[in-house]
Amino acid sequence: MRADACPGALQTHDAADGALARVRTPGGAVSAAQLRVLGAAAREVGVDVIELTSRANLQVRGVRDPAVLANRLAGAGLLPSASHERVRNIVASPLGGRGIRGVLDTDPLVTALDRAVCANPVLADLPGRFLFAVDDGTGDVVALGADVALTSGGLLLAGTAVDLEFGDSVAVMVASAEAFLQVRGDAWRLGEVPDGPRLVAKRLGGVLAGDGLVPDPPAPHAGIVEQRDGRVALEVVPPLGRMSGAQVEALAEVVDEVRLTPWRSVVLRDLERDEVERCVRFLERHGFATDADSPWVGVTACTGSPGCAKSRGDVQGQARRWVDGLAHAPRTPVHWAGCDRCCGMPRGPVVLKTAAPEGHT
Repeated sequence: MRADACPGALQTHDAADGALARVRTPGGAVSAAQLRVLGAAAREVGVDVIELTSRANLQVRGVRDPAVLANRLAGAGLLPSASHERVRNIVASPLGGRGIRGVLDTDPLVTALDRAVCANPVLADLPGRFLFAVDDGTGDVVALGADVALTSGGLLLAGTAVDLEFGDSVAVMVASAEAFLQVRGDAWRLGEVPDGPRLVAKRLGGVLAGDGLVPDPPAPHAGIVEQRDGRVALEVVPPLGRMSGAQVEALAEVVDEVRLTPWRSVVLRDLERDEVERCVRFLERHGFATDADSPWVGVTACTGSPGCAKSRGDVQGQARRWVDGLAHAPRTPVHWAGCDRCCGMPRGPVVLKTAAPEGHT
């Protein structure tokens, strides 16, 4: 079996601009204190770039001393398990059940699942690509095609519904991951195992009850989102999913905790209506897009040159110049790629643009 090269906070990736450390943030939850640690670390230990990933994790680029970064992350509670740090891949609905269509309180489930995964020695062998999802009923993270997903309607395995009675939601997700390890062979994801969902369902004592079709993810968004309790959430977009240390620290100035999203935005929840205008003005000054029609909404890009040696050009610069010519958000999400691997391309309908070679436009 090939070695799992998926990067983490301890096993970094040797990129063209230096070591890249991927920090898992289950459910996309990051406290203000953790944001401050990350912001300072990006500036003092890296090249002052933090990227949002398509799994609502964070990447610190150009890390000069990975051991120093790891110590800072551990001190901030962002590295609770050295043995399991690369398998803490848990996405969750950013609103956590607070939205108009949300019916499941996902926050405590994510916390319990993360603890259960880290406490299970067997699950340290999960591939770094294996993904859990906890969906609050809106269908937003179900669309990501997780290996094991919990929804208000039950359990999904690689997008396929399972007819199975269970009482403990976290226990059945952990059991599903254990069953995957028993049938995986050389596969990294459950969907890559021949007849994988059925094999896992059988080990759980259930049967498949769905067709395995994964819906498209929600459209990229920025702006105010109504909550059922009368308060609101504010979703903001860092251009091309990248933040400087100062931008990360700016988020910590306005709320106690944020939720990162798999579509590379940041959600500030539980705001009183009279707080929103102040938050918007402050975050706009720090370079965040806060309006649904901003040209930055729905535009993503891979790292490109010089950060990635495989890229054919400066995809970040070319994407920024392209966005400068827009008056509003593109109707269909646009992803800029530096090579044919198309790293970071969102799921669903996407217009793909590729970087021109260096010296061309």
